[in-house]
Amino acid sequence: MTQAAISIKNLEKTYDNGFKALSGVNLDVRAGEIFALLGPNGAGKTTLIGAVCGIVRATGGSVEVFGHDNIADYKAARSYIGLVPQELTTDLFETVWNTVSFSRELFGKPANPSMIEDILKRLSLWDKKDSEIRTLSGGMKRRVMIAKALSHEPRILFLDEPSAGVDVELRTSMWQQVHSLKDIGVTIILTTHYIEEAEEMADRVGIISKGNIILVDEKDALMKKMGNKQVVFDLREPLKAIPKTLSQYNLVLENDGNKLVFTYSPFEQGNDISNVLDNLKENGIRPIDIQVHQSSLEEIFIGLLNEKNVKDQVA
Repeated sequence: MTQAAISIKNLEKTYDNGFKALSGVNLDVRAGEIFALLGPNGAGKTTLIGAVCGIVRATGGSVEVFGHDNIADYKAARSYIGLVPQELTTDLFETVWNTVSFSRELFGKPANPSMIEDILKRLSLWDKKDSEIRTLSGGMKRRVMIAKALSHEPRILFLDEPSAGVDVELRTSMWQQVHSLKDIGVTIILTTHYIEEAEEMADRVGIISKGNIILVDEKDALMKKMGNKQVVFDLREPLKAIPKTLSQYNLVLENDGNKLVFTYSPFEQGNDISNVLDNLKENGIRPIDIQVHQSSLEEIFIGLLNEKNVKDQVA
C-alpha cells in the first residue's frame, strides 16, 4: 500500500461567526501523486489547505504529514510542506535571489546556493535572479512563489490556484515544472479553476462542496464511471420523429431533425454502436457523418455538484 503523505481525519473548521467551512473531512493523499482538489468558490478548498499547513486552526479532527501531527509536532510536519498561496506574499522591493534564499533560511536550512540556482533555472528565473520582485510580470511573480515554496526542499507542494492570472504560455511551462517535480518524488496537491488542467495533470481527483468531500477517485476511473459519450449522426434527410423501433436507445432529434444524438455510457450493456447503426439502417436512416463526444471532467464535476444540491434540497 502506498504511503500517505497527508492523512486527514474528521477535520472541521467553524469560524467565530458560526460559518462551518469544513464538515468532518476525511482524506488521504498518497506520496508521489498529483492530487487535484476541485470545488466552486467558497467550497472550502483554501480553508482545507490552510488547516493542513497550520495556517488555519481547525476546530476538530486531525492532520498527519508523513506521520507527524501538524499540531503536536508542527515544526516537523510543516518542514515537509511547500505552499504556493493564491496571493503574492513577499517583499516587492527584494530581489528574486534574496527572496528565495531567505525563505530557505526561515526553515532553518543551511545556505545552499547551488540548490537555489538549480530551482531558479528549472523555473526559468535565472536571468531574473537580481531583479526586484516588483519589476516582474504576473507570471514571473507566480514562479517566484513556487521557487520560495521549493527552497527548503519539501516533499509536498501545495498549489492553490497557481494558474490564476497567468498567460497560456507561462501556464504550460508551469505545468511542465509540476510534472518534473512529480518525477523526483514530490507530492503535488493543487486546486484549480482550469478543470481541463486537472483532467490532464492529476492522478486522482477530489471534489469538495460546502465543506464536504463528496467524491475521491482515480481520474481515469472517474472518467470511465461517470463520463457519458455522445454520438451525433448528421442525417441525409431530416426526421420528423424517432421511430418507435428505436425507443430502446437514448436518442434525441436536434437541428430541425437534421441531427440524431445518441447519449450512452460505454460501460453499460446494450450500447454497442454497431447495433445502433444496424437499427438505423433497418429504419432507412443513413447518416452522412458521425461525431463522437466524450464527457469532460468539467461536465462530470458540474453534474456531481448539481446532484448533491438536489439531494441537499430534498433533505
